[in-house]
Amino acid sequence: MRTLVHLSDLHFGRVDEALLAPLKACVESLRPDVVVVSGDLTQRARSEQFKQARAWLDTLPGPQIVVPGNHDIPLYNVVARFFTPLVKYRRHVTADLAPEYVDDEIAVLGLNTARSLTFKDGRVNREQIGRLQERFNALPEGLTHVVVTHHPFDLPEHFDEDELVDRAPMAMQAFARCGVDLLLAGHLHSSHAGNSAHRYKIAGYAALVVQAGTATSTRKRGENNSFNAIRVEKDQLTVERYSWQGGLGIFELASTELFRRNGDVWESTR
Repeated sequence: MRTLVHLSDLHFGRVDEALLAPLKACVESLRPDVVVVSGDLTQRARSEQFKQARAWLDTLPGPQIVVPGNHDIPLYNVVARFFTPLVKYRRHVTADLAPEYVDDEIAVLGLNTARSLTFKDGRVNREQIGRLQERFNALPEGLTHVVVTHHPFDLPEHFDEDELVDRAPMAMQAFARCGVDLLLAGHLHSSHAGNSAHRYKIAGYAALVVQAGTATSTRKRGENNSFNAIRVEKDQLTVERYSWQGGLGIFELASTELFRRNGDVWESTR
């Protein structure tokens, strides 16, 4: 079994400082094999915010798979936005925009969906998806395949389809061909877990799609700060959501959902 801790939407520059130490303690207690951070490390892509995010991430266990979000691209500096959109992210966080972690049970690949031409929406292109498919296909059989993005490929019921990453149907067809099991994303500041079968009608295939809420931002959008821990077994995935309990000053287990594989379809056991 492997344990993934899934954090998202840290938004340094607008964090609740009181959450940082309890979150670190909770993450450490889970003894993760991989820590995943699905974008929006900063609020306004400023150097000092990236430095703060990197310094805090350095206190967490490794290895770590980190991808950028739309807030990690400058908003008001138009020249930087269009000509050097991720230069500060690459300088202070990681130069690798397609990070990966592979062992004898899991393969976790990061995919950059942040783009200069949109203020908040995300996009993937055929070259990115082609490289990801080739990488998964080159790995030994039997691994659980995980993709990490900032922008989501599926949505909770109350969100508009405009929130989906652009070219999602094209990407999902490729994910089916290379056997992607689990899609991790953020962006919405809303927790969710479910399979992709309702939105994408791909015969014999449904990935598990897991959204993380915001771990540390003050912009909670009606949901307590939260993060996910995902227990990965060969044909079973357990999604645990940890939620901030302000009165207790801790992150506490709030819900547990179990999903099992039937062929290439991940289904809830409820």
